[in-house]
Amino acid sequence: MNRRQFVSTMAAAPLAARAADSRKYLIVHADDAGMCHSASIATIEAMEKGLVSSASVMMPCPWVQEFTEWARTHPEKDIGLHLTLTSEWRHYRWRPIAPWDKVRGLIDKEGYMWRDVRSVAMNAKPEEIETELRAQIERATQYGVRFTHLDSHMGTLFARPDYFQIYVKLAEEHGVPCMLPRPNEANATDLKGYPITPEMLREKEQAGLKMLDRLILGVPGRTTAERRESYLKLIADLKPGVTKLIIHLAKDDAEIRAITNNWEQRWGDFLFWTSDDARRALEKHNVELYTYRRLAGS
Repeated sequence: MNRRQFVSTMAAAPLAARAADSRKYLIVHADDAGMCHSASIATIEAMEKGLVSSASVMMPCPWVQEFTEWARTHPEKDIGLHLTLTSEWRHYRWRPIAPWDKVRGLIDKEGYMWRDVRSVAMNAKPEEIETELRAQIERATQYGVRFTHLDSHMGTLFARPDYFQIYVKLAEEHGVPCMLPRPNEANATDLKGYPITPEMLREKEQAGLKMLDRLILGVPGRTTAERRESYLKLIADLKPGVTKLIIHLAKDDAEIRAITNNWEQRWGDFLFWTSDDARRALEKHNVELYTYRRLAGS
């Protein structure tokens, strides 16, 4: 079986199977699409030829149109919106999409979005958050992106309960899932430091919102070899249910090296999730690729 046949077979698995046989499902999700050229071309290649089953795009970023042009012509792909309220890199920055006079709390003294989540939480009013998020959603629609889900860059929308409620409201309004970890022991560590309680998540679950059984924010390792070993272990240890694994992709080029010092991890992620090693590991451990589109219909 070649890689294309393998991916096609996984994508065709019946939705009813999840509840019936406790299969292991994995959303291999590339964050930061559209952030820069290197991230965009790596994400596109990994979704076309590799094993990346889902991605989300950062609408305020300078290279967003490159990725959204591809997304528009590939509506079958599982593309979400990586709702963005921070601009974290030292020299590569972006600004809000909404009119500045409507979102002053989102703008730092340099005229860009704040670099960190704490600064957003301390300065941005909930109405400013909602104004900017609606502007990002509207821009995506204008660019022809048929988005399948919403998630949050750097977890900013989990930083305050009022931000979180806006996030969930917008997902419900647009009829798509948003990234929500099920309130269980597997996800307890990822919720530490955030004011979003298990009770708040349980309330959303009881209201019928789609939940992830496990959310994996990253794996150990800096070098490509270390990333490979971490991902092989993760696949081997995967439990039944729907797991979302967040990865970050880039090519090894001058652009990504100039933007961030974690370029090697991004390059390692790209190499692994476009490799035969990844394909063989998924086959060996009976792990099926999954998407937000399938989660919405489950």
